[in-house]
Amino acid sequence: MVFPRIHFLNLPGERRSRWVIFSLTAIVLLVSGCAAPEARTDQPVSAAHPIRVVATTSMIADLVSRIGGETVVVEGLMGPGVDPHLYQASEGDVAALTGADLVFYNGLHLEGKMVDIFGQMQQRGLAVHAVTEDMDEEDLLHSELFSGSHDPHIWFDPVLWQRAAMTVGSVLAAHDTLRADTYLDAARGFAGQIDSLAAWARSELACIPDNNRVLITSHDAFGYFGRAFDMDVRGLQGISTALEAGTADVRELASFVAERRIPSLFMESSISPRGIEAVRAAVRDRGFDVRIGGTLFGDALGPEGSGAETYEGMLRSNINTIIAGLSDTE
Repeated sequence: MVFPRIHFLNLPGERRSRWVIFSLTAIVLLVSGCAAPEARTDQPVSAAHPIRVVATTSMIADLVSRIGGETVVVEGLMGPGVDPHLYQASEGDVAALTGADLVFYNGLHLEGKMVDIFGQMQQRGLAVHAVTEDMDEEDLLHSELFSGSHDPHIWFDPVLWQRAAMTVGSVLAAHDTLRADTYLDAARGFAGQIDSLAAWARSELACIPDNNRVLITSHDAFGYFGRAFDMDVRGLQGISTALEAGTADVRELASFVAERRIPSLFMESSISPRGIEAVRAAVRDRGFDVRIGGTLFGDALGPEGSGAETYEGMLRSNINTIIAGLSDTE
């Protein structure tokens, strides 16, 4: 395939994004042209010959690794601190995607710039699955900014993440039928661990005074968290970081914080702190000295050694940070 010679760096931003999507889509078509139309089920699967899985986010990579165990090798595209809303796939990512036995992604437009790639792969018969594909629409939060869209941050609702686990287990079971019961048992076991984790979280968060049960973050990634754990959540940006907050957004949020005297604001590991720092400065201008309560893991798990590199570790880290920031007004 021959591509037209275009000086990529000279293109305006919007045309550049369209050219990236066009080029990567073409690569998908080229690479997948020789791929088998169905996931291979006739190959022996074992620790020596594992299922090759590509997962987009670190949360999904952790989930698949947990359920697949030694019979899967998972490659995560987005590491710690990576914002999936803005992530653009490279040619190497597309090669990894088209060379995998299975691909798992979040869906609900979390990986906004990769939607066309997944669509092309599915049309070519490649085994590409959203972990949200079995979820009921009525259980999802709606976006106030995008008609017909839903909040994609489903991992903060323990019940929805349990469903994601069962989806992953079912896909692995269909791919490797000889070990179907093993994958489904692992998914059910992980779902039970999530139940225990959620019970612990509710118990710990009960110490926060009612007036302080307001979570102010960089973007609106914690809506499901608020629904699950009875907290009011306010994000400076909307559910997608592709939309930047304006001066009016900063002023409105600062007025709310100053009026309610919320003790802490929280940064997010995958988003620039500039927005929250601007809110803090605006709150101070209104005569209230709000503090930064710490950094939460929103769209990505933490790096190795952080204690937040697993789903459980991430949620425990966030809970402890929130409690420390909101449990008093001093």
